Amino acid sequence: MSQDPQNGRTPEPEGSAADELGRRLAEGSGIHRTAAGQVDVLKTVGGVRGLVEALLPGIVFLGVFMATRELNPALVSSLAIAAVFTIARLVRKSGLTQALTGLFAVVICALVARTTGNARDFYVPGFFTNGAYLVAMAVSIAVRWPLMGLVFGFIRGEGTDWRHDGGRRRAYNIATWVIVAVFAARLLVQLPLYAADNIEALGAARIVMGIPLYAMGLWLAWMVSRPAATADPGTDGTTTG
Repeated sequence: MSQDPQNGRTPEPEGSAADELGRRLAEGSGIHRTAAGQVDVLKTVGGVRGLVEALLPGIVFLGVFMATRELNPALVSSLAIAAVFTIARLVRKSGLTQALTGLFAVVICALVARTTGNARDFYVPGFFTNGAYLVAMAVSIAVRWPLMGLVFGFIRGEGTDWRHDGGRRRAYNIATWVIVAVFAARLLVQLPLYAADNIEALGAARIVMGIPLYAMGLWLAWMVSRPAATADPGTDGTTTG
């Protein structure tokens, strides 16, 4: 990004460009609202089916490894489950992107673990992913464009107008810090377990602190960034958040 030659400061993104970024981030996040104007956490994570597809490969990997103490059967079982989910979505022609993303993630984890021959390395890619998201979120706060403000602002119909309101800007900073805390908690809990080679505890922590923790963090971020109650034009006087 170039600097303004007159004052030497980095110019802020154009409103339309920021709005477009917010739209893309919101669509990519898959965040949904309920009819009452609250975040629909279950639908956002893909419903019950999406939750199962996200959790089961990791559960199967951990379960098979604990039962056999062999890496290859655990990897094959996890990959097979992810492949079945992808094929099922191919047949039904529904939510293929989500299934392919899940399969790709399992393949990467399996490749890393197979390369090193150590079961604990199945969880290494997740450390880099969480670290990258944590840094991106923290940087967005530092440059005064908190990512949750871009995402929630688009979903709530605020666009980027919230940036001109000190209270709304602080609310979205807090919401973004909530998600930062989710990624930080994962690393703080799981990295010591990885270093201790405690695969059982690491696997269990990855399952519990995966979608369930993210869903809780997302709901909390949505709630702490709610604007003052206003009537939703599309409802009969109910308030929205």
